[in-house]
Amino acid sequence: MARGRRGVKFPHRTTNGDGRRSSFSDVSDTGSPVRSKSGTQLNHVDEKPAPEPTPAEKEAEYNKKKANFLTRTFWTFVMMAGFFSALFMGHIYIIAIITAIQIISFSEVIAIASIPSKARQLRSTKSLNWYWLATTMYFLYGETVIYYFKHIVLVDKILLPLATHHRFISFILYVFGFVFFVASLQAGNYKFQFTQFAWTHMALYLIVVEAHFIMNNIFEGLIWFFLPAALVITNDIWAYICGITFGRTQLIKLSPKKTVEGFIGAWVMTIFFGIILTSLLLRSSYFICPVTNLGANIFTGLECTPNPVFIPKTYKLPQYFFLKEDTTFSITVAPMQFHTLVLATFASLIAPFGGFFASGLKRTFKIKDFGQSIPGHGGMTDRMDCQFIMGFFAFMYYHTFISVHKVKLGNVMEMAITGLTVDEQIELVRGMGRYLANQDVWGENVLKCLDDALPLRR
Repeated sequence: MARGRRGVKFPHRTTNGDGRRSSFSDVSDTGSPVRSKSGTQLNHVDEKPAPEPTPAEKEAEYNKKKANFLTRTFWTFVMMAGFFSALFMGHIYIIAIITAIQIISFSEVIAIASIPSKARQLRSTKSLNWYWLATTMYFLYGETVIYYFKHIVLVDKILLPLATHHRFISFILYVFGFVFFVASLQAGNYKFQFTQFAWTHMALYLIVVEAHFIMNNIFEGLIWFFLPAALVITNDIWAYICGITFGRTQLIKLSPKKTVEGFIGAWVMTIFFGIILTSLLLRSSYFICPVTNLGANIFTGLECTPNPVFIPKTYKLPQYFFLKEDTTFSITVAPMQFHTLVLATFASLIAPFGGFFASGLKRTFKIKDFGQSIPGHGGMTDRMDCQFIMGFFAFMYYHTFISVHKVKLGNVMEMAITGLTVDEQIELVRGMGRYLANQDVWGENVLKCLDDALPLRR
């Protein structure tokens, strides 16, 4: 074997100060390898400038950008038309859209962590993912139906046992999936399978559960669904406009194009937009009334006693010492406008971090978009990343500060059905019959029919 020549140095054998070879294992935040500073430096290397693109290449790039812009614009109008059509046609159509968004976003998120070669070997993994989704949606949708439609569900012979045992049934369904997952574990694939298990549950929480609260907002009144969603969209638009107009300071490294100036400017403009939009929505009972009829639409409207936050109220400023005596200032405004300030602030300062979170997730997996479900826009998750957390906040805010807690028909029926014996339920019906007869709601003949019929059922 030939010996190495003396005095000949090989750059790739250069060692560090501690006697080790220079390593390319150091990785930067962007995922690219970083050469050790103590390694060999290559000097006097003339880098050739990048060649100028030919006219044909420039034209091809221009046509590509033009086609992408046209596609993006076209599908933007398609989505707007579909959204507003569903909004005006009725609540059930909006619920259908949210359900589709849940399923599509869930499929996009679990797909980015899947390893095709592993997935082909473990067919049960994909099936389990969809089983978890179906089980979660059964539980959440069931909770919504039972909560808002107790007066219908609890009097149905078939639905009653499903409603009274809904949570136990949902838990058993989850246990079946859990047992099947443990039984399907295979040696050599543990890491992949447990990663998929954790990833799927994260997607269920961040997408399906949060979207469920958005759906509940619809039942409380369309304003609690439409206003938060519109605020997020408006903030995104103004952040872009303000950013390209006078943006100078980078806001966050995860999204290099986001600027502090655009962030603050969008906040101010979103507040103004929210005040104007709220003033318009307050004029329509279709938006401010809770759902009592799933067949209602923008033309039929809804009837209800408005929540006090929708009724204008006069606020008087206190008598300050620097004002003349008997000088008063007052303003008449619906309390909802003050709540709009809170919603607009959250949509501007907090909700964008849902988008930053999604950006960090995409950088982790080195992908540009979550999918291609919307041509020109990327995936459904790319458009909904801020909406999920905004809808969740709107639900919590409404039930904490705005919701009027009063006895509902469904709650009374639930107490009577689950808490009274059959004899007590019959006596309750007889008593209500007498009360309604005394109030001239119905005649004595109806009361006589009740008295004749009820003893036969005892």
